[in-house]
Amino acid sequence: MQLSLVARLVYVFSVVSTALSNPTGEHTCRIATPLPITFPLLDDISIENLHALFANGSLTSVNLVHAYIERILEVNPSLRAVGEINPDALDIARALDVERSMGRPFTRNSSPNKGKAAPSLPVAVLNVIQDNIATKDQMNNTAGSYALVGAKVSRESSIVTRLRDAGAVILGKATMGEWAQCRSRKASSSHGWSAYGGQVLGAYYPQQDPSGSSSGSAVAVSLGLALGSIATETSGSIVNPAERGNVVGIKPTLGLTSRDMVIPISIRQDTVGPIGRTVKDAAYMLSAIAGKDTFDNWTSTQPYDVNPDYVKSCNFLGLKGARVGVPRNGIDYYLDDSTKPVMAAFDKALQTVRDAGARVIEEANFSSFDVPAFARNSSIVLDTDFVGGLAKYLESLSMNPNNIHSLSDIAQFTRGDPREEHPDRDTYVWDRQLARNISSSSLESYMAYQANLRMGGEEGVIGALDRHKLDALVMPTFASYHLPAIAGLPVVTVPLGFYPAQTPLKMNLKKTMVSVAPNIPFGLAFVGRRWSEEKLISLAYAFEQRTMIRKKMKPYIRPTFELSDQLEPTEETPYKLKVQYRAPAVEQPRFAQHIFQKTMGRLFSMRRWMLSVFGLQHSLL
Repeated sequence: MQLSLVARLVYVFSVVSTALSNPTGEHTCRIATPLPITFPLLDDISIENLHALFANGSLTSVNLVHAYIERILEVNPSLRAVGEINPDALDIARALDVERSMGRPFTRNSSPNKGKAAPSLPVAVLNVIQDNIATKDQMNNTAGSYALVGAKVSRESSIVTRLRDAGAVILGKATMGEWAQCRSRKASSSHGWSAYGGQVLGAYYPQQDPSGSSSGSAVAVSLGLALGSIATETSGSIVNPAERGNVVGIKPTLGLTSRDMVIPISIRQDTVGPIGRTVKDAAYMLSAIAGKDTFDNWTSTQPYDVNPDYVKSCNFLGLKGARVGVPRNGIDYYLDDSTKPVMAAFDKALQTVRDAGARVIEEANFSSFDVPAFARNSSIVLDTDFVGGLAKYLESLSMNPNNIHSLSDIAQFTRGDPREEHPDRDTYVWDRQLARNISSSSLESYMAYQANLRMGGEEGVIGALDRHKLDALVMPTFASYHLPAIAGLPVVTVPLGFYPAQTPLKMNLKKTMVSVAPNIPFGLAFVGRRWSEEKLISLAYAFEQRTMIRKKMKPYIRPTFELSDQLEPTEETPYKLKVQYRAPAVEQPRFAQHIFQKTMGRLFSMRRWMLSVFGLQHSLL
């Protein structure tokens, strides 16, 4: 966190003065003016709500961090959505409060996107990021495995740097399916389980299957444990958890967002995208993380010199005049008794789309939809990419306490550590990958990838769009992501509905979680061409605003702590943080000592002057 010199001096003085006056280390914040009695609920609050609260002085970054931590502590023992809380989050929030109080801009400029202004998020927008996206701080980056606990990265992910530059605070790491569900056969494991994070559960039915590998990311957003999250998708791992969490997920075009320092599955399929409670919030986050990155060559294919402002695509009239197609043959393959309520809601949604001024083209079918064929090809592509890509990531570690350098090392560690629950959760996928003994540059892997590009593109999504002159395809989310995954195409999912009260329960393959039950959400997806995120966001926003389906069902379990709960409406009332956390493990103590020794004689008068001129009303610690 780079602050101006004046802000540093104020911060250092506050650190020193608090240490002298509060030797027990108990953290307090004195409020000079009462905050408003009512705030938006944290499971509904939006980025623009926060903009307004910060602007009018009703809310501080520290207040917001505190509230989210309290909410995590309430429900995480039951749902395990958040694996780690950033121990530096409160200190970062205090520093941002200083910057905002002094009228400093929200954004920094330290990302690979140097020279282009970072899109503005409110100071202390609280994001959780998936536990395979590297941060260079006190948090781990494990992909859910004890094999990487304690490992340190040489640099943090470019995505994380962009978020920080845009004014976000990284609140913590979201629990995920171990190795992004790339370890065990489906019947041997379960969505959202990892040895390090435990089993994530959905919030709309007891013991609910959260779906996908980005499970904790979606559950955290759904329950207001964070404002938004950044997750990864190889095939369905953003959109599936998003639909089961009754939230919005954007799987971007391959190459729109960097994968630098993200533990990989496939360089040819992996994407990083946002999960938010609304389309507009997700658009804000996508604007913050999209862009070219010298550490990921795939981003050089972007057609933009300056990235679009995706928030501007949020248009209530976005469906008017649009042509959207329904590829029935790409949907029918996945239908069974459990999808009947979804299809009933889907057909009703098509009428909403028509009423909004769009033309719906039925039977906009794929010319070829050979699921076994693209599944075989995907297996080859993902297997060969994972072995080499993982080794490359492991080489970048600056500290590797378990001496893990290859997939073979990880497999050996996993079989030998009882916390990894082997053999109950097998290593079938790794065994298959190691047995192939071919690389991603082999002819077999290349031909499999080219076949998938053809099936997903000209024979699939792109062919259907072109033949019928469509802006997008519209599909139930459960059927939407397969071809976009293999062809690198974007998908936006929004809430569509919920299973009705009399729905029979359906268990997952391991028989440990409920995958279908009353009140469990499902989604509607818009699928498009490469770089068509602006159009998809416009369509999704127009549908969302006409239906507001997310608000029609509440989770069965919800945290109760709200912004108004942490404050007494009286002046000079201290509040105490319930969360114990460590001081940042950075060079700050030596920096603080140096500045203190050099400028102590001037700090007292400078602090008094700043308090009067800039109206600083909150003690920093």
